[in-house]
Amino acid sequence: MKKLIRPQHLKKGDKIAAVSLSWGGAGEPELRWRYEQGKKRLQEIFGLEVVEMSHTLSGDGYLRAHPEKRAEDLMAAFADKSVKGIFSCIGGDDTVRLLPYIDFDVIRENPKVFIGYSDTTANHFMMYKAGLASFYGAGILTGFAENVCMHDYTVEWINKTLFDNNPPGNIPASDKYVCQYLEWTEENKDIKRQTAPNTGYEVLQGKGKVTGHLIGGCIEVLEMIKGTELFPPLQDFDGAILFLETSECSPQPEYIKWWLMNYGAMGVLDRINGIIFGKPAFGKYYDEYRTEIKTILAEYGRADLPVMYNASFGHNEPKCCLPYGALAELDCDNKTFSVLEAGCV
Repeated sequence: MKKLIRPQHLKKGDKIAAVSLSWGGAGEPELRWRYEQGKKRLQEIFGLEVVEMSHTLSGDGYLRAHPEKRAEDLMAAFADKSVKGIFSCIGGDDTVRLLPYIDFDVIRENPKVFIGYSDTTANHFMMYKAGLASFYGAGILTGFAENVCMHDYTVEWINKTLFDNNPPGNIPASDKYVCQYLEWTEENKDIKRQTAPNTGYEVLQGKGKVTGHLIGGCIEVLEMIKGTELFPPLQDFDGAILFLETSECSPQPEYIKWWLMNYGAMGVLDRINGIIFGKPAFGKYYDEYRTEIKTILAEYGRADLPVMYNASFGHNEPKCCLPYGALAELDCDNKTFSVLEAGCV
């Protein structure tokens, strides 16, 4: 596996930069309250000092037209020695457009915590190419700005992953999940979204325990970076545990089939030790995705591959936080998932 540089863990009082690397919703007037709510939680719950970069709040129209400015903010945040962490405001659909403007040496020479999910997957593979371990977890406008209050589960795993240099250990699936979509309007901000009981991890196939380093992200965004310099060389999947999840767009089940078929054709499925899938957003296509996963793995001769399903990361609330490159374990017999190495030093 590729050895990644682990950043220094965060502590209260640290300065962190909020960045808009894809959709510029944080700067839209009708959504500014949402950004401010997430920022306030970072300050009050985690004791962080939050600063904006030059274009964090420039709005979606400007940022869509200027990927170089988004990249400029990211590079400036890494280069600023006073900034100890970088938090993505939210995902979107065009982070890959930052690629021509990324200085991988700046990232490599200034390791620090970087967190986000969804379209931020492309940024994670910018970190990965630079050799930095980053964290697949909550965005400022989403998990940190959850209506009424943050979920305890999200807070717990942010603390255990970003504010600690010990291995996170066993990460159970959340005992509940948010099952209600609620539009982001100020009129709705005091409405707590409905939750439903979660069923825990489901073992789709496989037996016993396997370990491997974590690599993955949002499956739709991974498709965007295939064929670019961001997609890892095949050998980096040797012995890995691949983590995958789908966005709130809920792609049709046949897309899961086609995308996994591509991983089979590439040879990725032959190299990995296991897969962990996040719960589909709001539980949509839960059974259909499961069927497609098992079918394709069988067709590629991997009916033996340990696969766990219904994990609480990605487009779920609440969510845990996964460190890229850290050693993880799937225990199919006991239906547990553990991260055995710290993501931070």
